[in-house]
Amino acid sequence: MRKTDQKRQHILDTAYPLFQNKGFANTSMSEITAEVGGSKATLYNYFPSKEELFVECMTSFSDQYIDRIFSGLHNGKGALKTMLLEAFKHALQVLCSPEMLASKRLLVAEAERSGIGKLFYRKLDGYMGELAVVLRRAMDEGQLRQGDSLLAARQLRALLEADIVERCLMGALEVPPSEVMISRAAEDAVETFFSAYAPISNASVSQGVVAASFE
Repeated sequence: MRKTDQKRQHILDTAYPLFQNKGFANTSMSEITAEVGGSKATLYNYFPSKEELFVECMTSFSDQYIDRIFSGLHNGKGALKTMLLEAFKHALQVLCSPEMLASKRLLVAEAERSGIGKLFYRKLDGYMGELAVVLRRAMDEGQLRQGDSLLAARQLRALLEADIVERCLMGALEVPPSEVMISRAAEDAVETFFSAYAPISNASVSQGVVAASFE
């Protein structure tokens, strides 16, 4: 790891517990600088604002895992359905981890302050853009019906988070969920998505079978 990367990670590792313990408003860049060492100018060189530093702190835990997941999807070969299922099992393990849940709660709590919500959504939409590339390729290959790939990516994320992630976030489910629950949630999300985005020919055949059963 380069020195600049090490310094950036050191800033994130130092600022994260301060934000978690004191919140956004009660944590100052001066306090973070004192803990990190060096000058405030150096801190601002890495992170132009406290808001951007806050969002990066809250999402840095998941970044390395998400990058690995997308790398597998971009470079993987075989049926998209199989690749998504495996990728989403890993994604749910990250999303339902105590660290990620705590970060997301704090992000939501501070979302209306100084554009934090917009910064977080911009980062989230970056992830969705990467997923949209994967889905667009599948649409062009005939694995999915044609449609708005970015919208499809957002819908797929919503399906993935609709069950156990939401319950974990609200404290309605023990954390972390069991591997069985994670696998079932990933399977349900992928199956529902593929039912909605089945290629037109396949969807027409399925509808014909259903119609025939009522005749």
